[in-house]
Amino acid sequence: MTRTERILVCCGTGCIANGAYEVARALEEQIAAQGANAQVDLKVCRTGCSGECEQGPLVRLMPRDTMYYKVKPADAPVIIASLEGDPVTKLLYRDEQGVRHEHQADNPFYGLQHKVVLKDVGIIDPLSLKEYKAAGGYEGLARALTMTPDEIIDEVEKSGLRGKGGAGFPAGRKWRSAASYDVWPKYIVCNGDEGDPGAFMDGSTMEGSPHAVIEGMIIGALAIGAETGVLYIRDEYALAREHIQRAIDDAYAAGILGEHIMGSDHKLDLSIVRGGAFVCGESTALMNSIEGKVGEPRPKYIRSVQSGLFEKPTVLNNVETLASIPTILAHGGEEYAKLGTEKSKGTKVFAMVGKVKHTGLVEVPMGTTLRTLIYDIGGGIIKDRPFKAIQTGGPSGGCIPESLLDLPVGFDTLVEYGAMMGSGGMIVMDDCSCMVEVARYYIDFLCEESCGKCTPCREGLRQMRYILNEICEGRGKEGDVELLEEIGHMMQVASLCALGRTAPNPVLTTIKFFREEYEEHIGEHRCPAGVCAALTRFAINPQACKSCGMCAKACPTEAISGERKQPYSIEPAACIACGSCREVCNFNAVLTEGR
Repeated sequence: MTRTERILVCCGTGCIANGAYEVARALEEQIAAQGANAQVDLKVCRTGCSGECEQGPLVRLMPRDTMYYKVKPADAPVIIASLEGDPVTKLLYRDEQGVRHEHQADNPFYGLQHKVVLKDVGIIDPLSLKEYKAAGGYEGLARALTMTPDEIIDEVEKSGLRGKGGAGFPAGRKWRSAASYDVWPKYIVCNGDEGDPGAFMDGSTMEGSPHAVIEGMIIGALAIGAETGVLYIRDEYALAREHIQRAIDDAYAAGILGEHIMGSDHKLDLSIVRGGAFVCGESTALMNSIEGKVGEPRPKYIRSVQSGLFEKPTVLNNVETLASIPTILAHGGEEYAKLGTEKSKGTKVFAMVGKVKHTGLVEVPMGTTLRTLIYDIGGGIIKDRPFKAIQTGGPSGGCIPESLLDLPVGFDTLVEYGAMMGSGGMIVMDDCSCMVEVARYYIDFLCEESCGKCTPCREGLRQMRYILNEICEGRGKEGDVELLEEIGHMMQVASLCALGRTAPNPVLTTIKFFREEYEEHIGEHRCPAGVCAALTRFAINPQACKSCGMCAKACPTEAISGERKQPYSIEPAACIACGSCREVCNFNAVLTEGR
């Protein structure tokens, strides 16, 4: 009897950049070189993102569930040889104590997650409709086809699903509102732009499980009575567009899209529109862009569910929201509602990056604390430096300090402290991060991405950028912090769209939680984190220095000198305050001083 074994090679964007395609080809060539085996049907499967991006390329052997990390093409022979014996020890996960572990669940990065949206990502071939259906795909649609629109919406409402792209509006309520209008045609739109180019959750979902997004859109279309759908996908997500288009084509060929969905009397046509501007993550700007107009927001005195795309009733959901729908319909809304908290049901996908040991794509139940995400799943801070802050929600998100590490992550809990769920980006920062510079960085980005249509956002961001630049360059003055707060509060109430209203978040939260850093920049002409070059001078603590010489090797201006068994020193006149010495020092011997 022939047994089936699969070698799953992560071919998400991160692993591709690290050589995943070459690893997959090397494995296929090794299998071909060994010839056919009547007892084993062995196949290399290119999957979507497996999650732990910095450890890629990732390879997983199924059904034995052996997980390999940082695989190179040269490892192919030993991996194939291991199929009949012991695993390749050097490629296994190694914990903090140096112990190797074979299975994916043994790695806390994976073992502490709960996947709904990403349940098939990294498991199936995203280009295979057959594999998606074998994993339970389109079972939710099959059930929906036996239900009335009201019954479908009832199920979504029972789940407590809220839109996972920003404000967290209840998905079932949005669908019911759109269904109530007797105006035709109606549209269902998937927001695959999501504003933040660094937030790759949506791109990874579309790459790794495109049919889940399509199935969610079809179910939504049945619920509101739409016969046309559009996927608005960020231009940078080339692989996501390719996989979505392939899935659309296969769905048409299989009778899942088109005139008679799965043999029913229902119809839905789907197409892709390429997007890209940050502001087009906002709903009305997105719809303007689809219509061929300038991608800028319009007043929301009439909601999109009443007058959206082409002034017709339109439901707009993001990728993650739509990819949750098949599970809700297949297993029931009440089952989904068991996950999460009373006000934030289900799960949330985060892209956790920055100064955390294990970066990547994470899906956890709502209500999971920041401490669990950073320390239990993420493994803590690189070099075990002190945690300082985490920025959540993309460029318009807020910065949460160490005192709130036990905050449960949810729509309302984050907003309470000036942050937001947003696109799901999480940037972890250590004590070497300057919060004033962090605010300046995001405001600089938002200033360039503002459409410029409304004065509060356009001019408010420009003035904020000017003031923050002055502070970071040592020209800050008394009253600057208060002026930043005044501008920020004005933007929150007077801006036309959500971009302008949330843009002050990085500034207002850093002032709220790290005001002393602003005061040190202005009053003491010192950047305590040693980031702002105009306000920083580096020195070496002779008691902590181990004379390893790593700092001298890293210094681009040769400002560091020393001798064996003698502490090294920095020549102030030659130091450009780049921070390279501190980055490479493993003994925390590099100190920062004011200019």
